[in-house]
Amino acid sequence: MPEVYCVRAEFGTYTKQFLDGGYVAIGWIPKIDLSRVRTKDELYPLYKKAHPQDMSNVVIGQQVGQIARFLFEIKAGDYVITPPSNTEILHYGIIEADPSYFYFQGNDGCPYPHRRRVKWNSGTVRRSDFSVPFQNTIRSSLTVFNISQSDHFFEVIGHKELVRRSRKEIYDPYQAVLDQLLELNDKEFEILITHLLAALGFEGSEHKGKTGDGGVDATGELNVANLAKVKVFVQVKRYKLGTKINKNIVKALRQSIPSGGQGAFITTADFQSAASEIALEQGFPRIGLVNDRQLVDLLVEHWEGIPQEFKEKLGLKLGLVRT
Repeated sequence: MPEVYCVRAEFGTYTKQFLDGGYVAIGWIPKIDLSRVRTKDELYPLYKKAHPQDMSNVVIGQQVGQIARFLFEIKAGDYVITPPSNTEILHYGIIEADPSYFYFQGNDGCPYPHRRRVKWNSGTVRRSDFSVPFQNTIRSSLTVFNISQSDHFFEVIGHKELVRRSRKEIYDPYQAVLDQLLELNDKEFEILITHLLAALGFEGSEHKGKTGDGGVDATGELNVANLAKVKVFVQVKRYKLGTKINKNIVKALRQSIPSGGQGAFITTADFQSAASEIALEQGFPRIGLVNDRQLVDLLVEHWEGIPQEFKEKLGLKLGLVRT
């Protein structure tokens, strides 16, 4: 069964070259063709010669590990993801049949000579389509790394036949948690989301939901180490499972977002593709979308920050299993 890897293009700087040339690429040892290297141990002296200033064994080990992963671990038929500079989307493709490695000495705008041939998919996928753990994984600072949530990736791109049968679950923990969330009334659900915002690090999180609120049920301000502040205006909807929210509902939230603010729409349902597109439309405040499964992911990750009375009300304990 194929694995899934991420190979970065210098924060999207060389994504166009990756896609146009049909490859992913790395540097690190730029002056030596690595096609005859067969083991990770052979890479250490080559790396040290190319980077004599790197004295830390930790740094050397990490970089050599990424080179070895690129050369030896990634196999023909594996899937590879590369994020462009537009952080809202992801490109993906399949590593072509071996020998897919080649050493490039020309000039196509990308300075990295060590390359693996890739057949890129013609479309892209949105990051927001993936679970919170998957999105957190993609934020790794490494250049080359394995994506542990491969089953989830294959489900999102529509290749469920690639999901490992041994990992398929009969019991759906997401369904169990969502059923409990739907036992809350509208106000209780809105207040729970306000507590979740506080657990996420939003300061001054406040429940706003009332008649004439303009669609805003909660607000909060995220202060990122005094480097940036973001005021978020949140709409919360406790919809029946399986519901698909349309673009007009998402678009209506724009009217309640003041200049300089951003929006968020958090629900127990999901979003139509057009709604996801309208949420990121250029020239308007960005609206982050959190669907049913992503909401559960966030609650799992920040459950300790939820007040005890809500934990008891939901009948869930750490890990979000029934008590």
